[in-house]
Amino acid sequence: MFSRSPRLALRLSVGLAAALLTTTALSGHALAQTSSLAPGVEAAWLEQTPRPALNTDPAALPSRAQAMASVEYVAASQIRAMAGEPIALSTGSNLSQMSSNWVAATFYIGAARLARVSDDPETLRFLTAVAEHYNYSVRGARSGPTMLNADDITIGDLYEELYARRGQEGVLLPLRQRLDWQVPHLNRSADTPQLIWWWADALYMAPPVFARMSAITGDPKYLAAADKEWRRTAARLWVPEQRLFLRDERFKDDRHRNARGEHIYWARGNGWVMGGLARWLESVPADFAGRDFYVDIFRQMADRVIELQRADGLWPASLLDPDAFPQDETSGSVFYVYALAWGINHGLLDRETYLPHVTRGWAALNRHVLPNGLIGATQKTGDMPVATAPEEVGLYTTGTYILAGLEVADLNGPVQSLPEAEPRRDTAEVIAATTPTPPAPVTVVGPEEVRRREAEMRATRALSYDPAQLNRPSTTEPLAPPPAEQQVPRAVVRFAPDRLDDLLWENDRVAHRIYGPALEARESPSGSGVDVWAKRVRWPYMDRQLKFPNYHVDRGEGLDYYDVGRGRGAGGLGIWYDNKLWTSRNFSTYRIDATGGDEARFSVDYRPWPVDVARRVWETRDFSLPLGSSFTRMTSTLNSDTSEPLTVAIGISKRRNENGSGFVTRDRENGRLMFWEPTNAEHGSIGVAIAVDPALVEGFTEDADNYLILVRVTPGQPFTYYMGSAWDGGLDFKDRTAWEAFVAQQAFRF
Repeated sequence: MFSRSPRLALRLSVGLAAALLTTTALSGHALAQTSSLAPGVEAAWLEQTPRPALNTDPAALPSRAQAMASVEYVAASQIRAMAGEPIALSTGSNLSQMSSNWVAATFYIGAARLARVSDDPETLRFLTAVAEHYNYSVRGARSGPTMLNADDITIGDLYEELYARRGQEGVLLPLRQRLDWQVPHLNRSADTPQLIWWWADALYMAPPVFARMSAITGDPKYLAAADKEWRRTAARLWVPEQRLFLRDERFKDDRHRNARGEHIYWARGNGWVMGGLARWLESVPADFAGRDFYVDIFRQMADRVIELQRADGLWPASLLDPDAFPQDETSGSVFYVYALAWGINHGLLDRETYLPHVTRGWAALNRHVLPNGLIGATQKTGDMPVATAPEEVGLYTTGTYILAGLEVADLNGPVQSLPEAEPRRDTAEVIAATTPTPPAPVTVVGPEEVRRREAEMRATRALSYDPAQLNRPSTTEPLAPPPAEQQVPRAVVRFAPDRLDDLLWENDRVAHRIYGPALEARESPSGSGVDVWAKRVRWPYMDRQLKFPNYHVDRGEGLDYYDVGRGRGAGGLGIWYDNKLWTSRNFSTYRIDATGGDEARFSVDYRPWPVDVARRVWETRDFSLPLGSSFTRMTSTLNSDTSEPLTVAIGISKRRNENGSGFVTRDRENGRLMFWEPTNAEHGSIGVAIAVDPALVEGFTEDADNYLILVRVTPGQPFTYYMGSAWDGGLDFKDRTAWEAFVAQQAFRF
């Protein structure tokens, strides 16, 4: 049995950040073990990043490149510092090491947002290693109060980020189980003397995780429960006269006042609230009934904090008593720079009014970037203002500096709408490159043992039950042609409950699918984009391909290698409003009118979806694919709760790989948008074309995921457009030139 002697330390090195130990120190004796990291990864984390020129001009908005360089530098420096420290077995009081507690988790939040836009895979690899090390779990299993502790939910944002990017069910399960346990308590019908989120910091730690869980899963119960407890906390701690929050209810009494007899308003405590509101609103639906309550508090706080900013750009630790602790302090200020820049970027705050406060604050923070790349003048963990030394640092400050810097970088771009979309799914290649692999046991030594181990791993993969392969053959051999009577060309459409309610349609030239309600419930990132299947036979082949667990493998008849992701795929539509694309989720109902002959004909309905807070829109769409055509004819009827015309954006998903970004053609005169994808080294290229009535065309635009053609539509009035596809590995078009010449010859009926 272990004693409680302070001499006893069981510690794991961060070389283990992937999952296992590198060094174990017990009573001062070290036992060397093999690192679980792939070769070079630990070295990459420990490598010193060159220091960029940091913007310290309070009047200047740095360019996007300048801001990103600062963010990358601080993030890499913090990872380097964490990787250089051993990891304590108990994570509760860790302040600078890799941990699952709130201190480290607030760094992961910023690092995860950086990993979305960074070209450096090491940040994502580090975050994956952290999540793997802690088995995607949360702390606090010892009692009811600890199971409700908001601090221990903070790391849930990391797990949600990795799930959103990868769709691996096990990543989300432990967190969702804990939130499911908490929901009834947050939903308690009667107010209680004690709160669950009784301190202001909690509003940063837990509510955004709940809101995001609803966004990811489509289950509104998490958002609704968090909304109730957030309002209870605000009723106790929000002081409307000051437009600020008390840290907790102790600060209402006379024992917790400043030297001037005033209530104490802690800079970092209010920073937690403002930063939490920003993250909360990123996931709250635009039509959520209580959304205005949060926007109003955010704006009131923003208006108040700019009044309290010091001349040097920082905020005092004690907001209303700057002389109490006159030292520079960054851990409160970093939240205000983040929240104010975020508010400008998302159209909640006036740019002219708030931008000078952001640039002054950003410059002041950069003056406190220490030689080691961390942010100095960080107040230690605690619950009220205290004196701070210039060399003090904290993971929560670097994590929020990253968030602030990303928003400062975005100030160079257009206003963004809310809520924000979850990140796009990673490719299998990205997942493999950023997931550390545990090493073989240290007993695997020598060529013979290595070969035995490899054979063991192959057997493990072959003999392990995989739910995804239930009732499907595991062969990867080429398909034998079907019987002669099944080789007859025909146009077919099928509703596929065995494929989570996909609708599949094909003829003798093309094959496509759209996604249904079962997939929406299981996989939140799915939506109303249109999938393209690569096809090289004249008979229907989609069902034959789907009999295999991996239908992304070419077995001679074609395959599905097109990635719809969060984009519009090949001809999905949305509403273009306020410089943003607003799209529906998966279809909700369907009707099949014709299949198996010369035409596949069907229709679907899409449930109402919000267009910002301006209106709601819903759609019925009719599909027709005749035999012998490369184009599906679609007639859309969009209805709305207002009668104003709609700007409809019909899109094609963007692509980029080592061969470039493909070729896009915009032809307004003929109402055409075409995209020939960059060559996939294994499978070739797919071309997509959209044809619309030229009389309806308003122009072209694009967003991060799609090339878009814009058409003006009146609610309730049907409009028709066409979507076609080609694969250079198929039977009809061997290159872009042949495909685009064919498209140019087509006569479309609108």
